[in-house]
Amino acid sequence: MESKIGLVQPETTNLGAEELGAVEKLQQSYHNMKSELGKVIVGQEAVIEELLISLFCKGHALLVGVPGLAKTLLISTLSKTLGLSFNRIQFTPDLMPSDITGTEVFEEDRATGGRSMRFVKGPIFANVILADEINRTPPKTQAALLEAMQEHQVTAGGKMHRLPQPFFVLATQNPIEQEEFQIVRLTTQSRTIDLKHVLSGEEVLALQEIVRKVPVADHVIRYALQFSRLTRRTEGGCPDFVNEYVGWGAGPRASQYLILAGKARALLKGRYHVSTEDIRQVALPVLRHRIVTNFNAEAEGIKSDAIVRKLIDHIPRQQYDEMDRNMARVLKEQPAASAKAAG
Repeated sequence: MESKIGLVQPETTNLGAEELGAVEKLQQSYHNMKSELGKVIVGQEAVIEELLISLFCKGHALLVGVPGLAKTLLISTLSKTLGLSFNRIQFTPDLMPSDITGTEVFEEDRATGGRSMRFVKGPIFANVILADEINRTPPKTQAALLEAMQEHQVTAGGKMHRLPQPFFVLATQNPIEQEEFQIVRLTTQSRTIDLKHVLSGEEVLALQEIVRKVPVADHVIRYALQFSRLTRRTEGGCPDFVNEYVGWGAGPRASQYLILAGKARALLKGRYHVSTEDIRQVALPVLRHRIVTNFNAEAEGIKSDAIVRKLIDHIPRQQYDEMDRNMARVLKEQPAASAKAAG
């Protein structure tokens, strides 16, 4: 029996009635999606949540993990539950841009004998792309992929070709613990898996737009700004561990994506407002590849994840947590106050 997810509806919101209904469907679909993925994938709940947050932010994701951790299976299964097309591209040193984007070919009309150019689409033309080992491929091929990721289009023969929407690229990264007993049990028995479509491509596109309408309080924005600002040594006031271990800090875009990811997480958790806890929970996936550690960190085995965790502990929480509680309390009381006044 499916339980209805209760939502806190603030008195003032940019979301209309239809959008509120779509968000509630998203939250129920999120629970259903985890159930569907659980039929095939053991564990990895945190990775699944981060992938969905990235998808609904119109972003892309980087997965890290040794071979054999079911990265391809995870992404292909996710695309099936969303009713989206999926392609896997293995990046190699000899891969050319046209190998992923497609190419124009001469085509002859047998009836008239005339010839014309026809564009043959490459594997990049899918909703979900798993890009394996993108660092192994030449820069010009990486540039073609970057155009697809940023502009949602490819250029061939001087012509632009739009990619199907939604468009979501994943490269490979993120250590995942294996639950060996359950993996062995599930993969050594005879079984047929019937995966259900939870959301359609059109619904994903609509939800991507709704994410950007989620309200964010000023104190949450100030909190997010600190994460990127404190990593930039040129601005001064950085904590000692940043000065000692960070070679290159995060730029302003990091703060933007902290807020966007926080919005998506808030919706998945059944809230229409972003809290500083949302920012803390998305800080690692948003910042880990935007902070470049230096030689001192390399020598001591300190990774960017450790820097982000130190930042979370460094930024004082008490004042922000109190603001979060006040905001949540106001949002709960406003509808009741309005109803009382109307009565």
